Amino acid sequence: MNVSSSKIESSGITHIGPVREENQDSICLFDNFNHGGASFFAVADGMGGYSHGKMASNMAIDALCETFKEEDGSPLQRLTRGVEAANFNIYQVTQKLGVGRMGTTLTAAYLEGRRLTVVHVGDSRLYLLRGKQVTCLTRDHTVVGDLVRMKVLTPDKVRTHAQRSVLTRGVGLAPFVHADITHHMLKEGDRLILCSDGLWSVIEDEELPLLSEQTGEMSTLVNRLLYLAIERGTDDNISAVGVHVQSLSPETQSNRPGWQWFRSLVRPF
Repeated sequence: MNVSSSKIESSGITHIGPVREENQDSICLFDNFNHGGASFFAVADGMGGYSHGKMASNMAIDALCETFKEEDGSPLQRLTRGVEAANFNIYQVTQKLGVGRMGTTLTAAYLEGRRLTVVHVGDSRLYLLRGKQVTCLTRDHTVVGDLVRMKVLTPDKVRTHAQRSVLTRGVGLAPFVHADITHHMLKEGDRLILCSDGLWSVIEDEELPLLSEQTGEMSTLVNRLLYLAIERGTDDNISAVGVHVQSLSPETQSNRPGWQWFRSLVRPF
């Protein structure tokens, strides 16, 4: 489905993939948040190794979006409270249901004017494409990610490592969670890609600028990424959200939006 405005063009897709029996990913897109160019996007990837991964990702997207749109405060404050709410809700349901552990990744981006605020837990990723350059704005909270940062493992080994998906941090796994929150400045023409590891595990970072350059609309790009991931034999669900910063407007005060997000209709109660 496409969500676009005169300033930001965006599109998202989530797919079960060629191997899994259930899609445990969820995505959220909202463009033109304040009718002046602010936008909000998120990806959550339920942890398949634990119970109810689909429920966990749905709950995370619900809690983050609802907290962000209904509460007052700065984007940073609302993002922080949203992640905390998502974590508490999932952890609480886990205890009530007695299902062991439930968890999910959660990566979200809020764009307002030139400012980009990113909140991140887990191993979904957010890429910034600027011309022919690609920068990953998130770091993987995984065993393998830690090994790379300690220089025990080289980055090129991440995608094929047996413990690639073993998370060291996830939403819902403990009573409290620490999210990475970073801030960046955007330029006109920048493109963002939020994705689950079912996509980035089979598509190299360096391929993304060329793939983006070869496509026009964001809907074309995310569909091409999906088909390429399937063609290359990804073993997981696939989710991608593409954002094109066509022009940048002055920052304004946010009004409450109408929200759209893509999820399975699963409620814990």
